[in-house]
Amino acid sequence: MRIAHIITRLILGGAQENTVLSCEDLRRLYGDQVLLVTGPPLGPEGSLLEQARAGGVPVELVPSLRRAIHPWRDWLSYRRILRILADFQPDVVHTHSAKAGILGRLAASRLGVPAIIHGVHGAPFHPYQSTAARAFFRACERWAARHCHAFVSVADAMTELLVSAGVAPREKFTTVYSGMEVEPFLEANEYREQMRRQLGYRPGDVVVGKVARLFYLKGHQYLIEAAGHVARADPHVQFLLVGDGVLGERLWRRICQQGLAERFRLTGLVEPEAIPKLIAAMDIVVHLSLREGLARVLPQALIAGRPVVSFDVDGAREVVIPGQTGYLAPPKSVQPVAEAILQLAADPDLRARLGREGQRRFTDRFRHEQMTAALRRLYVRTLEARGYGAGQGGADEQGQRGS
Repeated sequence: MRIAHIITRLILGGAQENTVLSCEDLRRLYGDQVLLVTGPPLGPEGSLLEQARAGGVPVELVPSLRRAIHPWRDWLSYRRILRILADFQPDVVHTHSAKAGILGRLAASRLGVPAIIHGVHGAPFHPYQSTAARAFFRACERWAARHCHAFVSVADAMTELLVSAGVAPREKFTTVYSGMEVEPFLEANEYREQMRRQLGYRPGDVVVGKVARLFYLKGHQYLIEAAGHVARADPHVQFLLVGDGVLGERLWRRICQQGLAERFRLTGLVEPEAIPKLIAAMDIVVHLSLREGLARVLPQALIAGRPVVSFDVDGAREVVIPGQTGYLAPPKSVQPVAEAILQLAADPDLRARLGREGQRRFTDRFRHEQMTAALRRLYVRTLEARGYGAGQGGADEQGQRGS
């Protein structure tokens, strides 16, 4: 098949890593012709652009494609995407993220692409927006849904959210968990002692880690508040923040104001291959984002054998099973998070049991090869349901498309 993936930007993030792995697998395992269309990876979050190119994925960069709404740049991006797709003649267009999702679906629909799929990594509308903004983005998604044939949700919770918002009927959705390279997490413990020494931890320290961009709605402030309670109750608990972003200085000031500077270490931006080793240095992984389709670090931590504590938002409850793989807390809460951390910190046997169960349940489920196989089955089903043979839409229908 000829498959085009379109995403707004290839920063370091779950949706972006998911997309790059899908493109690599489709080429390597199925012999498909793949094109990845993206905007520039602007910002402090790092880039996966070179990783995609190093993996042999052809990339078309659209300089005007940006996350923020900008009518002139958005029009230029739409025209450029339209030309790229017209030249490539894909059988399948698979879009990711809000901006690329709208522009990509519109361009693919205008060209008559046989199968148009949109990936839902997280809804662009959420309770923390203004009422007007939420209504606007919901209306945009409903309109864009008319220009695609199927949706892929990274968690069942995303399907429920979009169906309840009237974006599209349930039968258009398929859940495919966001795959990853699981072996580095399975083997992470080999680096535990080395990484803990490198970070300056003592043998008796219990390390609570959070892996996330230092960005709005990622919930770092709630962990800092909870850390104050934990620090007063247990002198052995330390905190490790992995990631960088626009809130870095503000969060460090808050840590210092709380008198917690000696309890926190901030790594700044790290390469993706460092994440398994850093998780290995942790004893407990906490993720307190207020909105997230399914935070990638939750299955990563579980595959590495670490128990997790998360706010009960979106897809978190699909992997964080209370008392079995970790603990859930109400969004924006502090005391329940602190209590969960203290319970886990005091009981190494409990940490080991929850970590083993998470590893058993989710290792195979989150292999990227499983994800890509499920995506490709969806592509074939969608093409066949619309009367196209897989791999025949682009060449055989060329005369009818784009007219």
